[in-house]
Amino acid sequence: MGRAVRVAACALNQWALDFEGNLERISRSIDIARSRGARYRLGPELEICGYGCSDHYYESDTILHSFQVLAKLLESPVTQDIICDVGMPILHRNVRYNCRVIFLNKKILLIRPKISLANAGNYRELRWFTPWNKARHVEEYFLPRIIQEVTGQETVPFGDAVLATKDTCLGAEICEELWAPNSPHIEMGLDGVEIFTNSSGSHHVLRKAHTRVDLVNSATAKNGGIYILANQKGCDGDRLYYDGCAMISMNGETVAQGSQFSLDDVEVLVATLDLEDVRSYRAEISSRNLAASKVSPYPRVKVNFALSCSDDVAVPTCMPIQWRHHTPEEEISLGPACWLWDYLRRSKQAGFLLPLSGGIDSSATACIVYSMCHQVCLAVKNGNADVLADVRQVVNDETYVPEDPREFCKRVFTTCYMASENSSQDTCNRAKLLAEQIGSYHINLNIDAAVKAIVGIFSMVTGRTPRFSVYGGSNRENLALQNVQARIRMVLAYLFAQLTLWTRGMPGGLLVLGSANVDESLRGYLTKYDCSSADINPIGGISKADLKSFIQYCIENFQLTALRSIMSAPPTAELEPLVDGQVAQTDEADMGMTYAELSIYGKLRKIAKAGPYSMFCKLINMWKEICTPREVATKVKHFFRMYSVNRHKMTTLTPSYHAENYSPDDNRFDLRPFLYNTTWSWQFRCIDNQVKAL
Repeated sequence: MGRAVRVAACALNQWALDFEGNLERISRSIDIARSRGARYRLGPELEICGYGCSDHYYESDTILHSFQVLAKLLESPVTQDIICDVGMPILHRNVRYNCRVIFLNKKILLIRPKISLANAGNYRELRWFTPWNKARHVEEYFLPRIIQEVTGQETVPFGDAVLATKDTCLGAEICEELWAPNSPHIEMGLDGVEIFTNSSGSHHVLRKAHTRVDLVNSATAKNGGIYILANQKGCDGDRLYYDGCAMISMNGETVAQGSQFSLDDVEVLVATLDLEDVRSYRAEISSRNLAASKVSPYPRVKVNFALSCSDDVAVPTCMPIQWRHHTPEEEISLGPACWLWDYLRRSKQAGFLLPLSGGIDSSATACIVYSMCHQVCLAVKNGNADVLADVRQVVNDETYVPEDPREFCKRVFTTCYMASENSSQDTCNRAKLLAEQIGSYHINLNIDAAVKAIVGIFSMVTGRTPRFSVYGGSNRENLALQNVQARIRMVLAYLFAQLTLWTRGMPGGLLVLGSANVDESLRGYLTKYDCSSADINPIGGISKADLKSFIQYCIENFQLTALRSIMSAPPTAELEPLVDGQVAQTDEADMGMTYAELSIYGKLRKIAKAGPYSMFCKLINMWKEICTPREVATKVKHFFRMYSVNRHKMTTLTPSYHAENYSPDDNRFDLRPFLYNTTWSWQFRCIDNQVKAL
């Protein structure tokens, strides 16, 4: 009868403009899907060129090379007898579209352009693409000669259509269309489409995975059907980490779940599903059937091919499973670690260098690198030949096999404690002990000679010597002396990153890691061009509160007991003189606000879209048990003054792993001025008037 369909969803670690590598990974995924009996294979969004091409989409070369890859796929024997659904940019009548190209046995069946483009947060698709606004409309697309020579076709259907095979009907969605309020799957389902596909380029954000899973399951809960979601994975060249999570759902329940974080470049999820389960599920939903009788039909492209076999009564089908979500602490341990590995191997560097201060932020960064080493060793143990080849390239040893994370960490990770006369012995000891426990190559150095030399030049030129405030200096002098220390640490970090391996008789250089958290960046509590300035920053999108929870997770899961004393110590920059050998400076006192308050300000400013007045109005209710309206007003004004005074620092912020939706990243996520009127006179006056009224 033909009822059991076998389908495949892929998660691929594609890389923007890496046409050679992208082709290899696509071909491998199709080969795996076919070898496991799948009759339909779905890949991620724009997988041929890689999702993150950005302004390279404007270049005709990007479309040319995408067609060249498509021609290779069409010609390949691995693509025979399986419907292949791949993503690439296409120019139709001089308009650029984000498309799915669906083909079978050297014939293109349909080119389906994206209808709803992602254009918020990190996404700028409307900059490069135009949405297809002709609902249920199909046009002829004239194929380039390079494709005509392979397919023998001159034109193919282009537009909003569905595929009618011999046994079922398939309709495509592309990423954002699942999230749109008028998702195409709604009316496609009413028109008899039984299998919905979604090719995504969806990135990781802490606590986001359940939203995607719920959307997929709800897509078929009300309307019945099979939903297949493929997603990109890995770092494809910028701040985002695409987190896989390929999945297959039927009638509102998950039947197959892919991994969210892994070092596998190619992951193929295959499931066998019974079409009769869809039909019987829909049969009893009378409201759906009434709506279906009034729906406008989709153009159908007939395909002389079946996703099932004629005699499949005894074929076992997949049963519903419970989705297993990671905790936020696990997400921090795995996501940034995988991102770092991609960045390391693709940048062709030999490892990382981290200025390790003995505080929570740099220690959390060190723990993420250690987690990366764990993931690498585990992948090699599980037989991942790609990871082993990358490891050998990184360490420049063709015979090396990583087995112990601490030993591998020693090869690829250098930590450096940069002491000054203002540093305490406690932080020095904490940094050293943590380095020993994770296995990093650790350096202790003192920057006092360099600080004195720089300040000495200033004194020689001006005849004035700045002093710390505890010795009678002004705030300007105090801050300048702190900044000199911080900036010298950056210079030394890059010097040691370039030459440490040289001194050890090893080839290559190191990537410098930054360790400023998202809250400090928002407040601007960092020195411009200090150790927050680095090559990349794995924690730049993570809050202090989440980092503390992650540290606790590392104590329990990695047995890093050195972290206990780091957790209990108050956060401090250690840039001002010690008092009786003890640290007198603390971060929260310097900032004039707590890290907990900063997280709230950040979420209200970005996620709730609150300016000073709206933030005040929300907080007088949120904090009514702990603050008077006047105290709330003072806090809000102080935050916005500090935020606006320091916003210019975001223009030079180190590229950071994007993990929070209140990130102040100025590159493309949080677009704001960096020269403000920091008095906020009108806004603050509105707050003052409201305080008086209250």
